[in-house]
Amino acid sequence: MKLLGLLPVLQSVPQGGGAKSSPNLQGMLMHHLADGTELDLKVLGHGFVIDFDRYRLPPIHLGGFTLDLSPTKHVFFVVLAALLLLVVMISLARVFRARAAAREAPRGFANAMEALILFFRDEVVRRNIGQGADKYTPYILSLFFFVLTMDLLGLVPFGAAATGNLSVTGALALVSFVVVEISGMLVLGFSGYMKTIFYAPPGMPKWGQAIMLVILTPVELLGKLTKPFALMIRLFANMTAGHTLVLSLLGMIFVFSHLALGKWAIAGASLGMVWGFMILEVFVAFLQAYIFAMLTAVFIGLIRHAH
Repeated sequence: MKLLGLLPVLQSVPQGGGAKSSPNLQGMLMHHLADGTELDLKVLGHGFVIDFDRYRLPPIHLGGFTLDLSPTKHVFFVVLAALLLLVVMISLARVFRARAAAREAPRGFANAMEALILFFRDEVVRRNIGQGADKYTPYILSLFFFVLTMDLLGLVPFGAAATGNLSVTGALALVSFVVVEISGMLVLGFSGYMKTIFYAPPGMPKWGQAIMLVILTPVELLGKLTKPFALMIRLFANMTAGHTLVLSLLGMIFVFSHLALGKWAIAGASLGMVWGFMILEVFVAFLQAYIFAMLTAVFIGLIRHAH
């Protein structure tokens, strides 16, 4: 099914004065992986293209910075993921409420979602954050389902993984960074929070503490910044690498399409590997969403229990 979304860009481009042609593989990769102002929904010349330039918003100037809130392909899929989650979660909430009123256990999809939610509450949030962890459960669950939905939208025909965009993963990591640091400040107080930055081991003479303070302060500051940076890069790199591999394997079909007999063997092997990697990509989508949510819970627990 993924091949349907790639047909518009797997078109031949002239080489050597037009005598020979080859598929535009670079265009295929960039069309799918990079952000853009168009969403191509055509198959074999049929369909339509959504041009986001028609809905461009005037930029907002804040001092020396310019903020452009115009819609793009990845923005479209971020909003689509949010809307899908709203529909699904509101429907689930109504089912849970009705079942609770009737004193009945949820069934089917609702039962599976209840088990997943309870697993996150007990094994991810409570286990990593400790006392007072339940108030963070909605945020951790929102992270997991939002990242997962964006990941999975990149696997459907004509879809794009917004988590393959550094701006998206960076924004998610920035929100987690703010939540982590504010959580620490609320629990430790201002002076206790400052000790997580300006740290001098107790029991040392004053000159020793001064030396350690000079050494450890930039290390602690760097440690605070590397945590959200790791969240941002890990999610971006894994989603981009997986899609690049799948698209490159598909491209082999068109690279070797000039062969007389070998092209069919290459096409069969390529499609077989693509199906295998697509199944793996579904697993990776769940895994990366889980890791992002779990590490956020771990970071919250670490700063809340800092000494």
